[in-house]
Amino acid sequence: MTRPRNSGEQGMSAESLAQYFSTIEDPRCSGKVEHRLIDILVIAVCAVIACAESWDDIALYGRSKLVWLRTFLELPNGIPSHDTFRRVFMLIDPEAFEAGFATWVGALTTGFEREVVAIDGKTIRRSFDHGREQSPLHVVSAWASEQGLVLGQRCVDGKSNEITAVPELLDQLVLENSIVTLDAMGKAGRRFRQARPDGMARRGCQTAIAEKILARGGDYLLTLKGNHPLAYAAVVEHFDQHCFRRGAPGRADCDAFDDTHGRLVRRRVFASTEAAALDALSGWPSLRSVLAIESIRSVNSAPTKVESEIRYLLTSCPDDPAILGEAGQRFRRRSRWKGQMRAGDPLALGGGERTPLGVGCDVPRGRQPCA
Repeated sequence: MTRPRNSGEQGMSAESLAQYFSTIEDPRCSGKVEHRLIDILVIAVCAVIACAESWDDIALYGRSKLVWLRTFLELPNGIPSHDTFRRVFMLIDPEAFEAGFATWVGALTTGFEREVVAIDGKTIRRSFDHGREQSPLHVVSAWASEQGLVLGQRCVDGKSNEITAVPELLDQLVLENSIVTLDAMGKAGRRFRQARPDGMARRGCQTAIAEKILARGGDYLLTLKGNHPLAYAAVVEHFDQHCFRRGAPGRADCDAFDDTHGRLVRRRVFASTEAAALDALSGWPSLRSVLAIESIRSVNSAPTKVESEIRYLLTSCPDDPAILGEAGQRFRRRSRWKGQMRAGDPLALGGGERTPLGVGCDVPRGRQPCA
């Protein structure tokens, strides 16, 4: 459930940006400064949220919104030029800017009783540069489903190191009373890999992530896949005996149909507290139940072709299985459509998949590193 904001609260959200950026040090020579650093940062953030795609767009946005911006910014010399915006963002500390921005975004989460935060990794399209031998940019992001907002991002060396960036990303977030979903991400980084066939290296890393989520006041809803062979085999066997085998006594906690997007989907959710007590899952902290989500789908154009899939999730949440099943499905949709970044993402730019503006770097448009 959400609490709608009125127009006054929305205005205050933009005005409060200044206080969150006040700790960023101005690297320019004080005697040559014509535009306040706070003014530059606030205008740039507001412009990017409004879908600005270049420094020229940011300057144009400032000139177009000058009357409104002057209601809460000083702007002693008007709107800076596009070159001024570019030079300032080349010089400021990107980590300080990111910290201030993440704190501001976290302040906007008040009023949401139960948020679903999806942690997901992706590769930014067109971020590579063969001429400079620059590999594509990989980003791990936290997506707030109810708010439709990216809460934070971390750049990683590659998809193989995604899971190592998750703890750093969680440290940025306000997770109180949130459900954090996390898929089985790319292979663990080199320092987490060991020559062990039972998946213990990866399991230790993911249980540490679960512990961090709990320590920050949230609950986890994590996908269990075959990269945890012992746990996965035990869970599959348990649900096969109690839920899916012919004559099994278990009944679905939620059984729903969805006929949108040109297909018919039947989705059944089974929740088992007994599975949480399996020896193979003993290392998971505060594990309350294990979910099995069965999806049976047929496409309207080919109704005789039926596909089925069963996904398993581990959770510490006390919520109703129907709510958890919907939370897991939201993450599923987020993973499937993660190439389509929404216009509400203030760290991204561009159409379909938005390329992040660079902070601390001066690079061609379309190849900017993550802020």
